[in-house]
Amino acid sequence: MKISKKNTKHVIDQASILSKALPFMQRYSGKNITIKFGGAVMGDKNLSTSFAKDIVLLKQVGINPVVVHGGGPKIKKMLDKLNVKTNFINGLRVTNKETMDVVEMVLSGSINKEIVMEINKEGGRAIGLSGKDALLAETKKIRIKEKSQLKHKSKDLGFVGEPTKINEDLLNWFLKSHFIPVISPIGFNNNNDTFNINADTMSGCVASSISSERLILLTDVDGVLDKKGKLLTEISLNQIKKLIKNGTISEGMIPKVKTCIDAVKKGVKAAVILNGKLPHAILLEMFTESGVGTLITK
Repeated sequence: MKISKKNTKHVIDQASILSKALPFMQRYSGKNITIKFGGAVMGDKNLSTSFAKDIVLLKQVGINPVVVHGGGPKIKKMLDKLNVKTNFINGLRVTNKETMDVVEMVLSGSINKEIVMEINKEGGRAIGLSGKDALLAETKKIRIKEKSQLKHKSKDLGFVGEPTKINEDLLNWFLKSHFIPVISPIGFNNNNDTFNINADTMSGCVASSISSERLILLTDVDGVLDKKGKLLTEISLNQIKKLIKNGTISEGMIPKVKTCIDAVKKGVKAAVILNGKLPHAILLEMFTESGVGTLITK
């Protein structure tokens, strides 16, 4: 069943999608799926409820979802409320100790538990985790390298890191159970410092650690678009390099596709970037012939 913008209004409920979904359910049965949830999708109550229903459904039909979430807008709101000033370098929030305390509070406290309860309300058994729980996400500090006319400069982002090791035993235990892991992108290092991790990066690392069949990044755009604004439904790793070089993929889409590249290279069968503002976007992507986003494969 081909889905387009012209006919999505006819397939926005689960029942109509599921009427032709059996072959796709069988394809994904017993497989792990990692889903990054964040941005504009989280700020819409109806979309959050739709997302929770879909996650519960995946588990019910024998698919193993793992949710990794972000929370930039809510973090900004709380920092502003507390009059804590921050800035960004290359899209990453510079995070000192004071900022890190607020980031952890919002991500692992407020947002994580909201998502957990939304899923549980729809009949799931979600459990909230951060990268510090059971040493889930061992992390290293990252720096941003910038070129100048004289030399390479390295800018300190503070407590911002990227995972070096994921506790896959813990995740696999959850995946074999009735529980649905919901992970906030917080990590730790050997000194027991707490680190802020980009949610896309975290989801890619989680996906590769459990050999996910799919890594799904929910965004606020339809996927990767060509220069005329038309959706590219499927692209390979080699094609991505060319699209970045000629400017087709630019700005905020670059780190997302790089996350997908890393995940696919490390064992994820395929990654998808799609518009989370489309109701039941996950089901439309997984349970229809053509999907609704950009599929990234080797």
